[in-house]
Amino acid sequence: MNFTATTGRVRHLVLFVLALAGGTPECVLSQTHDDSTDAIQTFTLNDCVAYALSHQPGLNQSLLNISVAKTTNAINLSGWLPQVSVSGNLIHYNQLPTTLIVTPGGPPVATRTGVINTAIPELSATQAIFDPQLLYSATSAHLFVEQAEEFSDSTRISIVSTVSKSFYNLLLTLEQVNVLKEDTARLGTDVQDTYHQYIGGLVDETDYEQAVITLNNSRAQLQQQFENITPGYANLKHLMGYPPDRQFNVTYDTLAMMQEIAFDTTLTLQYGKRIEYQELQTARQLQQHLTGLYELSFLPSVSVFYNYAYEYESNSSSQLFKKAYPYSLFGLSISLPIFTGFSRIENIHRAQLQEHELDWAEVNLKSQISAEYASALASYKSNLYAMNLMRDNKTRATNVYRIVSLQYNQGIVGYLNIIVAESNLINAEIGYIDALFQLLSSKVDLEKAMGDIPYNH
Repeated sequence: MNFTATTGRVRHLVLFVLALAGGTPECVLSQTHDDSTDAIQTFTLNDCVAYALSHQPGLNQSLLNISVAKTTNAINLSGWLPQVSVSGNLIHYNQLPTTLIVTPGGPPVATRTGVINTAIPELSATQAIFDPQLLYSATSAHLFVEQAEEFSDSTRISIVSTVSKSFYNLLLTLEQVNVLKEDTARLGTDVQDTYHQYIGGLVDETDYEQAVITLNNSRAQLQQQFENITPGYANLKHLMGYPPDRQFNVTYDTLAMMQEIAFDTTLTLQYGKRIEYQELQTARQLQQHLTGLYELSFLPSVSVFYNYAYEYESNSSSQLFKKAYPYSLFGLSISLPIFTGFSRIENIHRAQLQEHELDWAEVNLKSQISAEYASALASYKSNLYAMNLMRDNKTRATNVYRIVSLQYNQGIVGYLNIIVAESNLINAEIGYIDALFQLLSSKVDLEKAMGDIPYNH
């Protein structure tokens, strides 16, 4: 083997390992404060959720929907207030209308009546006393607001869930990067040691080549995880409503995270705590009010009115507004449709069918919630079990690697044992990290299935 070329390879590998040990990508996991990153914010999970609940576009849209519902109610209820309007007519007769005047014992006499020019400005006021549509608006107003608020709450719950899981996925990637960095640095040291042992005749060339192969594999895995950091941050920014062109770091408290793993799996599923069930109940109440509206449509609409007119009349256009003849009136208006082609009966029938449809929707929703809960609970339990096993594997693999490294340095075992021990260690470390964050994500799913996702109004 060419000694100069081999030395150059080792030198490049050593430089690469040192670079990995001293540098990280722009957006990395930070567990301690670094004065050099004061310009970049550092967010915990709670910070990410709080930011999302203030800036996420979808949530802000749902909050606007609440205001829209309240404004719509104000519009619909305005019919209960007096309706006042002003109108006016300006009339010029080319020919005056004819009236037949009956004379005793004689034929009717055709007589022109009226004046050529007439102007009548009129003030009208109407006050509703009873109207089925207005009654429906009054009794259903709070339900429309409640429906909009429940939709907003549903959006909040979804944001808390998706942001939390995205945060955990990003932490998983960053922790895998940290593990692979340590592994690559460790393998770089192994390459150096193996090379010197090879030069000294203690091991053969295959040990050195296997060390380089193992290092290259670790480098490839590390680079792959590096590349996954950027889309991980991008997805979290999107869910938070964070500006894409700004950067932030994520941080977490390991002890607090381990304490958050626990969940009481003996709790009983309560459908009423799920926001979807609450939305369905509100929809049912609205449908019942709509059925009531159609039933009330057989009753008359009643209102009172008052009109005041200021009438101007003159045969001369120039003298039209010289004198006025005012008059006023008031009365009671009753409107009762007698026959509408059976539309009122069919509306009632359709509304009742829609109520039955909501009954079946409730049955389906309960079944869906039950299935989600069973799946989430099973996933949480299995991930908890796997996490405990992976933690034990990590401890054992670390101890095995330590012992095998000592044996290899003393010439007791071959380098193949080091490779196997190193592979088991990296798999155990990544397996434990993956199991931990899978457990945290499954807990979020379980809380959502139980209707226990915390969110702020």
